[in-house]
Amino acid sequence: MTSPHDPEATARPDHRWRALLVLATALSMIVIDGTIVSVALPVIIDDLGLDLIDAQWVNASYAVVFAALLLTTGRLGDRLGRRKMLVIGVLLFTVGSLLAAVAGGAEALIGARVVQGLGGALVLPATLSTVNATFRGKDRVTAFAIWGAVISGMAAVGPLLGGWLTTSFTWPWIFLVNLPIGALVLVGTFLWVPETRAHITEPGLDVLGLLLSAGGFGALVFGLIEGQTLGWWTPDTALSIFGLTWSTDAPVSVVPVVLALAVIMLVGFVAWERHRARVGRSALLDLSLFSIPTFRWGNLTAMTVAVGEFGIIFVLPLFLVNVLGLSTMGAGLVLAAMALGAFFSGAMARHLAAAVGAPMVVVIGLLLEVVGVIAVAFTVTPTTSAWLLAALLAVYGLGLGLASAQLTGTTLSEVPAELSGQGSATQSTARQVGSALGTAFVGAALAVGLATAVPAAIDEVADVPAGVPAGVSEQLTTATTDSAGSVISELRSEGTDSPAGDATPQVVDALSEGFADATRASLLVAAAFLFLGLAGSGLVVRASRREVVTKP
Repeated sequence: MTSPHDPEATARPDHRWRALLVLATALSMIVIDGTIVSVALPVIIDDLGLDLIDAQWVNASYAVVFAALLLTTGRLGDRLGRRKMLVIGVLLFTVGSLLAAVAGGAEALIGARVVQGLGGALVLPATLSTVNATFRGKDRVTAFAIWGAVISGMAAVGPLLGGWLTTSFTWPWIFLVNLPIGALVLVGTFLWVPETRAHITEPGLDVLGLLLSAGGFGALVFGLIEGQTLGWWTPDTALSIFGLTWSTDAPVSVVPVVLALAVIMLVGFVAWERHRARVGRSALLDLSLFSIPTFRWGNLTAMTVAVGEFGIIFVLPLFLVNVLGLSTMGAGLVLAAMALGAFFSGAMARHLAAAVGAPMVVVIGLLLEVVGVIAVAFTVTPTTSAWLLAALLAVYGLGLGLASAQLTGTTLSEVPAELSGQGSATQSTARQVGSALGTAFVGAALAVGLATAVPAAIDEVADVPAGVPAGVSEQLTTATTDSAGSVISELRSEGTDSPAGDATPQVVDALSEGFADATRASLLVAAAFLFLGLAGSGLVVRASRREVVTKP
């Protein structure tokens, strides 16, 4: 059922494309912020004294809040108005950006990223559901292609912009740049973006659904990220939060307990949403949407693909800066090859879709992504050419543009306009959960790889004449993991004045070799998730063909 507030009744046709420009700009701002931090992380780690877990949470806190609240904000947009949610979201996002820019420590920065995540959670479903409700026919295909190209291209532009801002100015500017952009978005929103909302007849607000979904997703990612520090089963480190302490004397680590609670809350969320639908009350998520095959398999594909894509964005800047010794600007330029490939292929995706169908374009794109990442994984060494990496990342970017530009439209193609808010929020949630899990899984793989590869590399240095002073070997291994590799850059700049003495050049080479091995392992983990997404895209193709056949 549509409402009198449908865009066809409130928006003049000549303003739709201007509105799309505003929505794309708002989307660009929050997507860039999900990746702009990655390339600046080595500088932020050094400046604020962060460890690897802090660094993971600078990225993950944004994605966790994003993922936890998207369903709620999408539903609020349906009920209260999507433009209204967009305005509130942009305001919160700019406030969070200002707080991040002035942060003086890990807690302040992570807290600011939480505020940014809250703003982003309001903005993303508002932009996507407005596009879904406003455009029809061929215009809708074009609008979704633009939206998808922005998602993929801007995610890859983030590292380049972050590198330039960090090198030319200071790292706080990666956040301050959002203030003027946010102001322009607000002006454009009031001028051209129509107010749209759904006609909701079911009574009540699903407060328990909000608590269960937010708690479940938050607990899931917390457990995955903190497992390396707190211990997966036996408690390795005490956890203190809100005045309560989980000590190392406990019979089991807090991590499996938190993960179990996550599963219980998410299962409870699904059961509660079923109950709300059964008794005719307003639900946070209309589970009947998953009866649409393209929606069901498209969301699964989007989540697994995001795990791989955002894991890659997390680990590669650390390798480029710490091992290859590139500046943040240099690392940004290498990663910009992804953006070039994504924008190029995103622009031509619509024409390719006309020839082979949008679902098949997703398959082709993910195949290129898998090939590109595996090629990069087997190329990363301390002596790898940055140009070679850029070329391989361009191949990956071509796939990224093709897959992202068409996956969103394919997933939402059969969702009714009156359910566009929930459909858009669900699709965005799947992607954001995947991005948070990508940081967790690939970050954990990097930590495990460092714990294995670095000691082995240091042991080889102990055999050289200069040797490694007693006790320094273990310290270097711990420091490499805790600093996410930035200790390599520090040793390189200190030379023989470092704690390793005359053996510093050999130690730097050994640590670089160990970090490269760990990077390779983490990239292969990312590739495995992309391959799962490739398999899922095959199910999307099959589902889309069935829907075409069954349509009257």
